[in-house]
Amino acid sequence: MRTTNSHPEKVRDTHKVLSIPEAFLAHYRLPFHEECETLVSIGLDMFAREQRMEPLAAAYWQEMVAAAGSDGFVLLAISAFRSFDYQRGIIERKLAAGLTLEQITRASALPGYSEHHTGCAIDIGTPESPPLTEEFEQAPAFGWLTRRAHDFGFSMTYPRNNSFGIMFEPWHWMFHKTKI
Repeated sequence: MRTTNSHPEKVRDTHKVLSIPEAFLAHYRLPFHEECETLVSIGLDMFAREQRMEPLAAAYWQEMVAAAGSDGFVLLAISAFRSFDYQRGIIERKLAAGLTLEQITRASALPGYSEHHTGCAIDIGTPESPPLTEEFEQAPAFGWLTRRAHDFGFSMTYPRNNSFGIMFEPWHWMFHKTKI
């Protein structure tokens, strides 16, 4: 995976523009993630937007979708790769809406810290539940993911009470470079 080398400097400058204090960042629990530059299409998401992933992650995503389909489950992409600038826009909109950094970072990673930057993370949905809600945990497709996603190198990053301080996100899954 190719990444930009100037990314850390861009992150620092953006955090200054967003008025994110150094003291807040010193205690921020998420690891830094470089932005992937080598991406391939995985097709349209559930909102008819093209989504992209890092090539190996994309191949395993497509294998996992096919396997789920063979077992009678539908997995839908909601959001895959997100650029640094796209993530910045998410944070800017939430700050403009009056949310605090603490509120924002319970649900959204700061620019430079989102797994979506890597091209290996994907938010997954299914027709049986509303997107990006904890209701996904009750969907049969979620049960399939918890049993089988590891066969394709994916794991859920933000289970209940995770060490990152992020809210429970049963829809957020990350591909790891080597199949588990």
